[in-house]
Amino acid sequence: MTFPDGFVWGAATAAFQIEGATTADGRVPSIWDTFCHVPGAVHNGDTGDVAADHYRLMEQDVRMMAELGLQAYRFSIAWPRMGDLSFYDRLVDTLLANDIVPWATLYHWDLPQSLEETGGWANRDTAYHFGEYAEVVARLLGDRVPNWITLNEPWCSAFLGYASGIHAPGRTEPNAAVAAAHHLLLGHGIAMHAIRSFSPEAQAGITLNLFPVHADDPEDDAVRRIDGLQNRMFLDPVIHGSYPEDVLTDLAPYGLSETIKPGDLRLIHQPLDMLGINYYRDLYVRSGTEAQLPSPWVGSEHVEFPDRGLPQTDSGWDIVPSGLTDLLVRLHNDYPGLPLYITENGAAFPGIEDTDRVSFLDAHLRAALDAIHQGVDLRGFFLWSLVDNFEWAEGYAKRFGMVHVDFDTQIRTAKASAHWYAQVISSNTLP
Repeated sequence: MTFPDGFVWGAATAAFQIEGATTADGRVPSIWDTFCHVPGAVHNGDTGDVAADHYRLMEQDVRMMAELGLQAYRFSIAWPRMGDLSFYDRLVDTLLANDIVPWATLYHWDLPQSLEETGGWANRDTAYHFGEYAEVVARLLGDRVPNWITLNEPWCSAFLGYASGIHAPGRTEPNAAVAAAHHLLLGHGIAMHAIRSFSPEAQAGITLNLFPVHADDPEDDAVRRIDGLQNRMFLDPVIHGSYPEDVLTDLAPYGLSETIKPGDLRLIHQPLDMLGINYYRDLYVRSGTEAQLPSPWVGSEHVEFPDRGLPQTDSGWDIVPSGLTDLLVRLHNDYPGLPLYITENGAAFPGIEDTDRVSFLDAHLRAALDAIHQGVDLRGFFLWSLVDNFEWAEGYAKRFGMVHVDFDTQIRTAKASAHWYAQVISSNTLP
């Protein structure tokens, strides 16, 4: 049950979910600031205005990370703070002073509202604005940040934000979602150039939320469709430099081919130093006859996701640790030669004596170790999340943190899972 020497142990967060201070130091509104104030969009009318107040409590939080023994910390930079990035300057220096390696994510869903008003990610220009932002950040932090992620889960940004509308900006426009997906990948490629320019020794890549897709009937076309839209639509352009032919066919009515301009795929297809994987569950599907609208599954709105009666997290997500092994082995076989990192894995469960979270993490780390024993080049694990936070459309109703946050007082309390994880890190071994 021992992990390889040098295996990286960390935790992850995202700017809008923990920082608060949404009007401090010149920060401008993001699409999530706007979305939070749409009646009914977010559970209980919650907002990210204060969140976990990390912007003001950063030094305390870094000391807590050090006490838990974290070797690395994956955080995101808020594009709406582009006018004053001094917070991240201090954060990086504080991490390094505590022997914690910074992993910076350039985009974790907080698009400036001003860009959404010109079309958002459905507008090709946004990819180039993202490149300009990436250059500013890489110029500032590139001398000290050795690991970079361009985008976090572009599938969510595109299809939850622009097709189903359950995430910001809350649009239900399938054609816009397909355009957004391509423009996000274009922005990834442009940002990779900026990172290479100002941090040439750094390791850089992208984080995708990937799912094994299953059905009772393996010949059910729902498997191919959902795997294409969720997984291969993002993996293939980034790693192989081309969209899958079946995905191009499925999305032909939604303008994907027309959105792709000459040279785009060459720009998207940048050499990666690693691939970040966010794994929470698998997908169990079957073909149906009636479209479920609005849906994130553009072109496959008839696909159903039946209940299997499996144990679930507090988010209602099936707990399937073996899916992580399946996913890692598939990536190793289908996209060989690329170092892999689990950049998010965790679960929502209530309570400070969170034995359910400990069991979840233990099972998934065992699944990861199974993949390593099968030859997968897996190099690190980042627990989602460091602290309880603003969980997007769920507001503060779901707690993913290994550290409890009292959102009235901002007092932090390490949960049982934090103490368990600290032991795993110190020994590099599962109990």
